[in-house]
Amino acid sequence: MAERETIELTRDVNIVTIPDGNHGTLKKGETVTIHQSLGNNYTVITEQGHMVRIAGADADALGKEPLELHTLVEETTPEMVEKNCWEVMKTVYDPEIPVNIVDLGLVYNCTVTPREDGKNDVHVMMTLTAPGCGMGPVIQSDVEKCIRALPGVANVEVEIVLDPPWSREMMSEVAQVQLGLF
Repeated sequence: MAERETIELTRDVNIVTIPDGNHGTLKKGETVTIHQSLGNNYTVITEQGHMVRIAGADADALGKEPLELHTLVEETTPEMVEKNCWEVMKTVYDPEIPVNIVDLGLVYNCTVTPREDGKNDVHVMMTLTAPGCGMGPVIQSDVEKCIRALPGVANVEVEIVLDPPWSREMMSEVAQVQLGLF
């Protein structure tokens, strides 16, 4: 995670407000302070004190480069596609918590099913830290987009399930240490 940095936006940029998940726009020249820059998104605080998320695809508006993963494999066997899915899901973060959704324990399952055309269908079952989380659809969309961009993937379904409900015990030891809970 980068230290807090104040930046003037170089162009208009789409945002998602936190925690309600509403969409909006910040204008070129507005000043924001980077609160969290983990994964491929930026959580920033606006001049008005609002917390918003800027997608990694818009990193240039902050004068930053988009995240590139060098751990992905080109093979498109179901096993390698699943490996890639887990890798990219580790780049998705809850914008309020500095831990990726895999280590946070939000991803319950990732199933890759081969198709006759050589591509694969992916089904992810995940949960949220709290039912009704306003950022839930945003996080769900992030997972879908990052998996859909992988080689060998045809279809992606990201299913939000609330049973079993998420609890702190689902976090990895690494996540618990990062959050000072261990």
